Order: sequence, then C-alpha cells, then structure tokens
Amino acid sequence: MTEFCLECSAVSVIRKGPGGEERALLCQIDLALRPASCNLLLGPTGSGKSTLLQVLAGLQRPSEGELRAFGEPVSRWTAGHRDLWRRRVGMAFQDPELFEELTVEENIAAPLLPRAMSHAAKRQACQSILESLQISSLAAQAVSDISGGERQRVALARAAVAEPEILLLDEPSAHQDAEHLELVLALIRGAAQRGACVVVATHDPRVLEALDLAQTLRLSGGRLEGSA
Repeated sequence: MTEFCLECSAVSVIRKGPGGEERALLCQIDLALRPASCNLLLGPTGSGKSTLLQVLAGLQRPSEGELRAFGEPVSRWTAGHRDLWRRRVGMAFQDPELFEELTVEENIAAPLLPRAMSHAAKRQACQSILESLQISSLAAQAVSDISGGERQRVALARAAVAEPEILLLDEPSAHQDAEHLELVLALIRGAAQRGACVVVATHDPRVLEALDLAQTLRLSGGRLEGSA
C-alpha cells in the first residue's frame, strides 16, 4: 500500500476563454501528501490555490496529468467511486456555500446523514464541534442571519464533523479575530493528530506561524515554486 493518500503527477487545469483562448489555472503540478499531516498551500489571489483544492477533492478533473488517491488513479473511477471518495473528503470553501434555508446545526449535520450512526451519535458529533468553535448559541439560527466569521466557522465545522480522511480548507482564517482563530487552528491540529491529511490554502501569516507543518507549498501563476 502506498504511503501517500493523495498524489498529483503533472496535473494541469486549462480553461478556455470566451474567445477560445486557453489559460492554464494549474500547470504541471507534482505533489504527494501523507496521512496525519498538515500541509500549507501559499500564494496570492489567482495563483491557483482554490483550483488545486478542487482537484484534490475530486470536484475538478485535471485537463492533463493524473490524481491518485491512496494509490488508485482517480481517472479510472466510476461516478459511484467518486461519490464514495467525496464522503471521505471534507472541504470548506473560501466563500462558504451553506444551505441558506437550514439552521446552523442542520448545515453542520448534513455530512452525517448517509453515515451508519445512531441519531444520538450524530447529535453528539454536532454538539461537540459546535462547542469547539464557540457556535453552540447559533445552533438553531438560520445561516442567513449570522456574520461572515460565524459562517466561516460553520463551514469549517461541516467539513470536519464526519472526521474525514482528507480535510481541505480554503482561507479558514478569513474574518476570524485572534480568539476565534485559535479555535480554528485547534481544530486543524486535532484533525491531523487523529490521522487526517489536512491541506490549508491561505495567505495569512498567522496560520503559517501557528501550525506544525509537514509541507509548505507555494503556488505562483498556477505552478508550484521550484517546478520547471
């Protein structure tokens, strides 16, 4: 069995513009990520961080190259395999995509719905993560009524509540003051300690300084620095 949970080999993502011109969002990305690790993805806005996270999550197919998950080429998977893979991945986007008509707790509980867990166990998992991110008081509120920083923590809670093997976080420190940032960082550390592969995309130096990192990857113009 491979020691890596995720591997990219010469992965490129190419988009066509309205005039048919091609633009590379990612170019020849090579990387390997281990379980029980915290990995930082740095780069300015537009460098390709979010696109790379989407590739790792199985939400974006590479135009070229190959993504392997636990040694298996993702390109060979059926739609059913991809659906099962996404249940093993938790992702929080930079702009949280929440279910506006649902409450905070209902949003967080969504990844637990297909799990073979008792109702009590699901409720306990939600309560635990609500408390850890100091959003218990918001549990019954509609997400449309909470602040930007609170929405970010709800998205993080939803990504992490099912204890996924892969946790992908896009700017998780956005809109967080020092107190709430420490709660976010504690959750990230805990996920890596229990065996998850965590990838954090950020340009926040507070995150870089606070985490015990396996790798720091720097993207510029869709390329990893140091790549040809």
